[in-house]
Amino acid sequence: MISLSEDIPINKELFGDDFAWGVSTAAFQIEGACDAEGKGASIWDVFVTRQGKIKSGHNAAVACDFYNQYQQDIDLVKQLNIPNFRFSLSWTRILPKGTGEINQAGIDYYNRIIDYCLQIGIEPWVTLYHWDLPHELELKGGWTNRESVGWFTNFVKIGAQYFGDRVKHWMVMNEPGVFTGAGYFLGIHAPGRTGLKNFLPAIHHVVLSIVAGAKQLRSSLPGAQIGTTFSCSFIEPQSHKPRDLAAAKRVDALLNRLFIEAISGYGYPLGDVPALKGITKYMLPGDEDHMKFEFDFIGVQNYTREIVKYSFFTPYISAALVKAEDRGVPLTEMKWEVYPAAIYQMIKKFSAYPEVKKLVITENGAAFPDAVTNGEVDDPLRMEYLQGHIGQVLRAKNEGYKADGYFVWTLTDNFEWAEGYHPRFGLIYIDFDTQQRIIKSSGRWFAAFLKV
Repeated sequence: MISLSEDIPINKELFGDDFAWGVSTAAFQIEGACDAEGKGASIWDVFVTRQGKIKSGHNAAVACDFYNQYQQDIDLVKQLNIPNFRFSLSWTRILPKGTGEINQAGIDYYNRIIDYCLQIGIEPWVTLYHWDLPHELELKGGWTNRESVGWFTNFVKIGAQYFGDRVKHWMVMNEPGVFTGAGYFLGIHAPGRTGLKNFLPAIHHVVLSIVAGAKQLRSSLPGAQIGTTFSCSFIEPQSHKPRDLAAAKRVDALLNRLFIEAISGYGYPLGDVPALKGITKYMLPGDEDHMKFEFDFIGVQNYTREIVKYSFFTPYISAALVKAEDRGVPLTEMKWEVYPAAIYQMIKKFSAYPEVKKLVITENGAAFPDAVTNGEVDDPLRMEYLQGHIGQVLRAKNEGYKADGYFVWTLTDNFEWAEGYHPRFGLIYIDFDTQQRIIKSSGRWFAAFLKV
């Protein structure tokens, strides 16, 4: 048993037998084999070729080579005593053009992954969409095109048809707030679009797609556990001045409330974020009836907290983040504050929605500058980070909030989107030149923790 600085003892047994422990991954970040066996191009395959978009010009053509080394990596999941493995399906591996003819090689590949997981006693948790929209569909407008609802629903139907007999836990989409915000407003992620003219229709069509996808799963797989995941950050104002308090409220509505409230039947928080009011022009009569679904669980993904101040010069929300590196706080390599209580606060916040039946932390982890010394990787900061956050999950659970699982991000170091291969989040170190795997000390700690 480990006692943390907050005097919260953590022990696997304290969470109960029905608590889901796992590790999360994403197809584009680990698979590589970017055009193998009929796979089509996704928006990320195209985005990484654009000059200046990815740090050091990195790409994910090989990544962790999970496409070829999946058995070795799933064996490592087993070795770490992790009972649940979350991974995503590459849309273009199954439907190279996004619609139309199915690529049997892609179906066979994911069948092999699922079958191998089950063969060695690991439960597969499948994410249907983790940011890799088919490029052919982006050429038709991507998520700004209302037809995306039908495109996505068709993809979900195929996933359920081919894998639903063995996969019991499904996540419809991963972090819609991030892929719409970074990809369709800021332009720093694929497909690189900017402005409200792209952001607002993308938000609405993604909400409709999440619900339509979930309904398709429910129809195809009535016994499945259906969820979807949201990114969140604990938001606090820089001061108690009314302008800072109001700015924090706007940022919280945009980052934390926008999607969960929409799919829970509350609509969009237009009153708190007036810049979103233009979304109504994309709403058709009857859309409200297609914006709500009763999920079996909600995935919450938290890494840090943010301090917010009023900013006259920031368009649309008149708010700005106070950089963590300017606040003299412990940082990860992503320059995110290490603040374990943030995960407690977000569990508390999401638990307050009566529509949330179960809440699973589907991502939590940290990047630190890891190095190999004498064939080993010692990462005490990551171990301390995980212990602190798991302790806060237990605190929330003990106080009666919904806390039904915890998945570490991530299994292996991988391609970290616009940051390339620089940030290392894995429990397992990868030498990207040789593809050698080394279990880090944090991974060994997690294995020992789960074995208790």
